Amino acid sequence: MSVRLPRPRTAAGKVAGLVGAAVGVAAAGLAAGVVSERVLVRRLKNDPTDRYADEVFGDQRYDQAYQLEMPDGTDIHVEVVEPTRPVAGHPTVVLVHGFCLDMGTFHFQRKRLVERGDYRVVAYDQPGHGRSGRLESGEYDLTALGHTLRRVLDEVAPDGPLVLVGHSMGGMTIMALAELYPEMFGDRVVGTVLMATSGGLAAETKLVAPALLGRVGAPVLYMMSNATRYGGTVIDRARRSTSNVAWLLTRRYGFGTSTPSPALVSYVEMMNSRTSADTVTRYLRTIATHSRFPALAALAGSPVLVIVGDKDMITPVTHSEEIVRRLPHAEFVKIHDSGHVVMLEHADDVNAALERFLESL
Repeated sequence: MSVRLPRPRTAAGKVAGLVGAAVGVAAAGLAAGVVSERVLVRRLKNDPTDRYADEVFGDQRYDQAYQLEMPDGTDIHVEVVEPTRPVAGHPTVVLVHGFCLDMGTFHFQRKRLVERGDYRVVAYDQPGHGRSGRLESGEYDLTALGHTLRRVLDEVAPDGPLVLVGHSMGGMTIMALAELYPEMFGDRVVGTVLMATSGGLAAETKLVAPALLGRVGAPVLYMMSNATRYGGTVIDRARRSTSNVAWLLTRRYGFGTSTPSPALVSYVEMMNSRTSADTVTRYLRTIATHSRFPALAALAGSPVLVIVGDKDMITPVTHSEEIVRRLPHAEFVKIHDSGHVVMLEHADDVNAALERFLESL
């Protein structure tokens, strides 16, 4: 009688076994967790005290819309609102949004400026975001975003004073513009507002969730980029199928209050989900390696307003404090009990600071 002995397991076999076990555990956990997550999200969304429950988010009024074709082939969606009560000398306010969001980031600021009617407003979607086109190949680059901002200004605001308002990666874009065209600041750009942003060391924040990518370098980024490029639609479908988890994560990491408005959480999560996985990974390197502290010198000769939420988990307060240390003339506004999307979460406070800054120019 022969006895078949078990075949020795190779290292690859052990790994496969571990992966299989992990997948099994994950599947069991998912099956058990989906229902509870759905119930939790339904309960959190059903908040009778939500002040924004009836707020209509999305498209806002504009007077002109443009699709600007960039040298790299991407089309940039731009919207312009003309003042109804123009005031001589008032600057054009340019809104530059952040990573995985779109121009709707500034919903309340744009709404307030339009209500006032005395400022011209320009808003646009960054490449790969909102209604702007995507790169055909390669990675996104903050230097290119600085050139994109310059092109927007040249096309729709070619003369007159400007105030640039940037949130998160939008603030980094303004820094890239300052690095490329320092002569614009103090001349054309008469004021700069930096919200929840960083001058560098972004790999040490949670802006790029896997912060280690800044250290592991090109091979991992290349593999991730290709994985999402060829399987991006599958990944995007998976993201949508776990929308309850995404909603909870947005609530946890985007906001500072313990009970943020469910309508705001849903709005931010919607902007996040519309940004494809392919776009996300092709931005990773440029955000993780962003370092433009020297470019801040260009802002030293004109007014600067720095705004941050004191509970920002994406770009912590220390990053805004470092900007202010390098620009000691800047006005520094720290919003209590607020997270990364400070301009949505505490719109009244941010609007008050922004209006005060504009009126002081």
